[in-house]
Amino acid sequence: MKRTTLSLIAGTAALAAVTGFAALKTPDAPGAPTVQAAAQLPVERTSLLCPAPSISDIAETSYTSFTPVTKGTASGGKAELRSATEESADGTSGSAKGKDKKKTTSAVLTPKQPGTPVTGDTSGADSPALIGAADGRFAPGWTVQETTEVAAGNGRGLQGVNCTAPDTEFWFPGASTAAERTDYVHLTNPDDGPAVVDIELYGKDGAIKSTVGEGITVQPHSSEPVLLSTLSDERQTNLTVHVSVRSGRVAAAVQALDDKIGGDWLAASADPAGTLVLPGIPKDATSVRLIAFTPGDADADLKVRLASPDGLITPAGNETLHVKSGMTSAIDLGDVTRGEAGSVVLTPTDRSVPVVAALRVTRGKGDKQETAFIPATSPVGTRATSADNSGKGTTLSLIAPTAAAKVKVTASAGSGGGTPVTKTYTIKAGTTQDVDAPVPAGLKGTYALTVEPLSGGPVYGARTLAATEEGVPGFTVQTLPDDRGTVAVPEADQDLSVLQK
Repeated sequence: MKRTTLSLIAGTAALAAVTGFAALKTPDAPGAPTVQAAAQLPVERTSLLCPAPSISDIAETSYTSFTPVTKGTASGGKAELRSATEESADGTSGSAKGKDKKKTTSAVLTPKQPGTPVTGDTSGADSPALIGAADGRFAPGWTVQETTEVAAGNGRGLQGVNCTAPDTEFWFPGASTAAERTDYVHLTNPDDGPAVVDIELYGKDGAIKSTVGEGITVQPHSSEPVLLSTLSDERQTNLTVHVSVRSGRVAAAVQALDDKIGGDWLAASADPAGTLVLPGIPKDATSVRLIAFTPGDADADLKVRLASPDGLITPAGNETLHVKSGMTSAIDLGDVTRGEAGSVVLTPTDRSVPVVAALRVTRGKGDKQETAFIPATSPVGTRATSADNSGKGTTLSLIAPTAAAKVKVTASAGSGGGTPVTKTYTIKAGTTQDVDAPVPAGLKGTYALTVEPLSGGPVYGARTLAATEEGVPGFTVQTLPDDRGTVAVPEADQDLSVLQK
């Protein structure tokens, strides 16, 4: 990786923005306020957290920071990432213990202007988590991708994760404490006070008893990796991990490492819902496993369908999935895509019961296998961005599960040069399309892809990065939820008093 070296890494991400709804008294109806939607304006500040990338001494990690161009932003601002270790050591955490730590020297990854990515590298097992913030014109849609190559050993292959925003609850179906797996939950705290976190495990028979995962303290401006196998003696192939925060906020991600078939990051599933979309299964997937969990008191019965390039189909032998309340269920779909683009769509067969879900996807055969994870995700919404794309090895998958949609995709300038290019696509209802994504003219370095629905039904997306090393088809998949680059802001003449009654 020939990029500027960074001695930082890891984390989770947070987006700080104020939302608002307002009431306006209409002139023709005095005293009878009507609620109007607030104006959507660019956010002014965003926080992102990246987890520590690897436990391998031979790991090579690259970071790509990118902010899409957004109308209506201020002219100033900046975006930067710092080592979580340094954040703690420089005393900003307010922790006496943190002040005694040896300060880690770190470079700052700072883009010069929106619309052009900036990249940086680090290597080895000591790379820390990163805590980042962006404001002004760099805040709306700020995206940071962490990509790691591990040539050999546990979890070898390509691992990737989007740095994410802090929150108070996360669901991770697809984790494991099987003998061949080494799974860590990475918890990163961006705030000035400690966070207190509970980690619960749910297997095929329900909750796994453990007190070790209760009341875990994550110090201010720091990151804590928790090995799942230390929370319970039970060894289970398919687990759902629930991370809940008693006080404070954290960013959370699961690093799932297999000693035989590679590994990757498992990002949190979308919030529990009755209908879920899991987009972007690679065409050449040799095995796909669906893992699902319902946190409520009722069982869920789900219809399993594959959105192919020709429409929605039902996988033979896997028409439905029954998910018992509080228990993790899994089914193997095999090579369900059969050489075509595909996404899994889960819908209730009868009444709707909230569910979380993820896919474990395998490419290759024998000792040349590699795995990645695709969690259920929310729609693209207004706009979504993927960073760290290259001229080769990038696949963009788009799905319109309910109605046809028109979508605009923009390739940014390259980190080392190149001119942005935009293309428009129509995705037919019920289909997944691996689109011929645009590439910047005269590309040098890496670039970002920004997806913006123009009309039609909801669109879901995922980006796959692939890089074959010594015959092993390394790959990683990141979904494309809305970048939350705008926030609802009340008009100046709107009356908020009605909201206080």
